[in-house]
Amino acid sequence: MMTWIDWIVVAIPLAIVIGMALKAQTYVKSVADFLAAGRVAGRYVLCVAGAEANMGLVSVVALWEMYYNCGFAVQYWGAVAMPIGLAYGLTGYCTYRFRETRALTMGQFLEIRYNRKFRVFACFLQAFSGVMNYAIFPAVSARVLMYFWGLPAYFYLGDWRFSTFGTLMFIFLGCALFLALLGGQITIMVTDCIQGILSYPFYAILVFYVIYRFNWWTEVTPTLAYTREPGTGVSMLNPFDIYKMRNFNLFYVFTGIFSGIFNRITWGGAQGYSVSALNPHEQKMAGLFGTWRAGFSVMMITMLAVAAFVVIHNADFRKEAKSAHYHLTRQTVEELAADKKFDHVRTGLLAMIETGKVSDQLKDTLKKSHAYQGSKIDFDHVKPDDYRAIASMAVGTVDKKAGTQLNTLYGQMLVPITLRELLPVGITGILCALMIFLMVSTDTTYMHSWGSIIAQDIILPFFKKRLTPKQHITLLRCTITFVVVVAFMFSFFFSQMDYVLMFFAITGAIWTAGAGPVTTFGLYWKKGTTAAAFATLITGSTIAVGGILCQQHWANHIYPFFERYGLVGAVTGFFESVSAPFNPIIVWKVTPDRFPINSIEMTFIAVLSSVILYVVVSLLTCKKDYNMEKLLHRGKYADGVTFKRFEWSFRNFFLKIAGIDPNYTRSDRILAYSVFIYTFCYAWCGCFLGILIWNTLFYRWPIEWWGIKFFITGLVVPGIIAVISTVWFAIGGSIDLYRLFKRLDAKVTDDTDDGTVEKDEEK
Repeated sequence: MMTWIDWIVVAIPLAIVIGMALKAQTYVKSVADFLAAGRVAGRYVLCVAGAEANMGLVSVVALWEMYYNCGFAVQYWGAVAMPIGLAYGLTGYCTYRFRETRALTMGQFLEIRYNRKFRVFACFLQAFSGVMNYAIFPAVSARVLMYFWGLPAYFYLGDWRFSTFGTLMFIFLGCALFLALLGGQITIMVTDCIQGILSYPFYAILVFYVIYRFNWWTEVTPTLAYTREPGTGVSMLNPFDIYKMRNFNLFYVFTGIFSGIFNRITWGGAQGYSVSALNPHEQKMAGLFGTWRAGFSVMMITMLAVAAFVVIHNADFRKEAKSAHYHLTRQTVEELAADKKFDHVRTGLLAMIETGKVSDQLKDTLKKSHAYQGSKIDFDHVKPDDYRAIASMAVGTVDKKAGTQLNTLYGQMLVPITLRELLPVGITGILCALMIFLMVSTDTTYMHSWGSIIAQDIILPFFKKRLTPKQHITLLRCTITFVVVVAFMFSFFFSQMDYVLMFFAITGAIWTAGAGPVTTFGLYWKKGTTAAAFATLITGSTIAVGGILCQQHWANHIYPFFERYGLVGAVTGFFESVSAPFNPIIVWKVTPDRFPINSIEMTFIAVLSSVILYVVVSLLTCKKDYNMEKLLHRGKYADGVTFKRFEWSFRNFFLKIAGIDPNYTRSDRILAYSVFIYTFCYAWCGCFLGILIWNTLFYRWPIEWWGIKFFITGLVVPGIIAVISTVWFAIGGSIDLYRLFKRLDAKVTDDTDDGTVEKDEEK
């Protein structure tokens, strides 16, 4: 539990952040300042602040959920995408060209590339998808802190009962809204940068504590290796033994790679960071720095998930594991089974976790569940590991949707609750401070981005007269507030039924499935047409929305409908026959509780359909090639500072591959070469491709060797890099933050730079 020492650790950094926010808001003088920090941000500020904003507490919880379920094994296959990611960073794929368009928002670019009607339609879809995707952030974040602090689900003021979860959401969203409204992107970028710099030592302390607390060879490796029997297809360590993993498997990795090709700049969650750079070169270098910036943050997320897994599954930590299951079961049951209709179930479950036995009354209730008959649980001698399944079954007999939600919520909160039982005084406060930092930084960034899109791309195109800067900023503040209100209402009433990463994928696909081809081809392909853009967006969003509706209504409406009319057999046969050629990677199994197609699979279907449709419709409707030189302000359309590029030649071949151009300084070249050597030569050729060839052609490693491999590549080498990068980016970020303030002071205000597209800019 949190002590006064932990609260001091939390309070001091937060006070520093608030002080910097108050200072930063004095620099807001124009719409461009509010939207894009005046377009004067340097690489270090962009890198440090952007990384803090993009991570977010909800992302940490999602990754904890994933690593707890699959360990290091699937992480190994993620290296398949390293050369692609390296090419993105070195060449500035999409980000460089987007910055060349000089658009303040994605909508402004879409209007220039296609037309105004498409801008409004597309950005309405983008805002809908983005707000829905973001709306789960406050819910997950508030619930994590509620469970981490051990707060009850409800509290009373007189005769009035209030939701603790809702109250925490209201408080934290209010704080984030205050920061976002103060100075827009300037305030957000400055506070995110400060939080990022302050977080570096916190990440390091947490990593070093886990290394100190757990022995890799006698506790971590054996637990990961043998908790799940080797050879069963669900290994936590051996990447060649994961063929039966259902969600976070090879198809999950492949879909991420495929979608990433088209969605490099599509998502608008951190839109302000994509347009705030001093110039395209700084934007590109900020992305390149990301290779080294991660440091201890990635190690922290991974190691804390591994620590939680060891605590729950290693007999040496039986006391901590029992306490974690006890508190988590009590909190989930009291929150999700609070209504009167659950009274008998709630009473039985709370008695079970106190006595370790299932009462006859609760057992009779459990027999109503379809999962009871096939269960291997000894209901007369219940173990803490069984609490989750029993609670989900019992609650599900009253409300199937609530039972599924309890199962999902239990998985989300298991790592945070376990860490609460594990961490000592002081370090508990450090983790709490980090969670608040990550929550606030992402909330401010996302509410600003989606609010800006609504104002800039949906409302303003209907205005015939340009607003004054004061009116414009007031409108932006109103739409940002609107996003917060919608997010609060959605989070409070929405029932999450899937993993966080899966939810991100399917809600994001409402926009990105169709927008990926629209934006990427729009930047690189002169034959893309407006007709193709409309068709693509409509198709991608329809598939994604259909997937969400099926997931939400499967248990309570869709499956009962099939059951009522005797269609379950036919539906089962259809899904199983379609997925059969892809077993065991893709298995569509029809059950009463969950829609057979998971979110990642729905996302892949939506993205693939959209790409094919965009290409086909463009080729059928293109009558005149689009003027790409004008879009990118190149050639005769260059009206300011231009950036030189190397032409392809034998002499410049490696420079082009490494993304180096004449604008690179000596230090820039050293950075590019270091990223190329580390990522391609060491991480991909050595740690991935070399090991893959050895295990495929010569000798299949025993599982203990994988423990050694991940100790070196996941702990030793990243740890050395993290120590260097922590000092490097703390100093670089501080200096660049000072330069940001100097540039803002010296900048000449341009009130016409407000995201408005003049008629002569349109196609």
